[in-house]
Amino acid sequence: MNAELLHAVDGFDLPHEYRVLLRPCEAETDFQGNVHRLPRFFYEIRSWEEAHDIRLAPHFTLAELMLVDCREARLLLSQFPHYVPCAIVLLARFLEDFRREVDASVFISANGGYRSPAHQTGGAKSIHAWGTAANIYRIGDTWLSDAKSIQKFGSIAASLSPAVFVRPFGPQRGQTDDHLHIDLGFVSLTPREYSEAR
Repeated sequence: MNAELLHAVDGFDLPHEYRVLLRPCEAETDFQGNVHRLPRFFYEIRSWEEAHDIRLAPHFTLAELMLVDCREARLLLSQFPHYVPCAIVLLARFLEDFRREVDASVFISANGGYRSPAHQTGGAKSIHAWGTAANIYRIGDTWLSDAKSIQKFGSIAASLSPAVFVRPFGPQRGQTDDHLHIDLGFVSLTPREYSEAR
């Protein structure tokens, strides 16, 4: 990992216009009615070049895990700097383990990694706002668009850790029928140089 390129910031120290959109440490209720605190600590990313240069794991760059399309709700979050929750490094580590287990390339969809709490797809209720979820649309030459492939690779992902959640195949809320959704839960990471007291 290009650790020297990662610069952590406390979300409470960000300019007001970013705090309004990223909502550091604010309580949010998920789709099941459970309350979680949004991430407080972020890595500051200054350009797409930097995002492509930062390798969070041998086969995953930061750019792959923060690619969003026009559904990012506010212009401010479509330009640089970007702020990505620090827990994204845990997701990259898991994806690397998963890639090794399936022995093939793993492709993350647009909007399939980190999405801000202001994103039009799921918003702050989505676990993607924690930077701990990935939507995988292809593994090697296999497109994940049917029950057999999603269930096969979902079982492999779930076998790697009891902390991993894999959405079941299906068309209903909480299910998936055109990608493999995996997540590590509502994890937050505090960099060593910061205190959570405040």
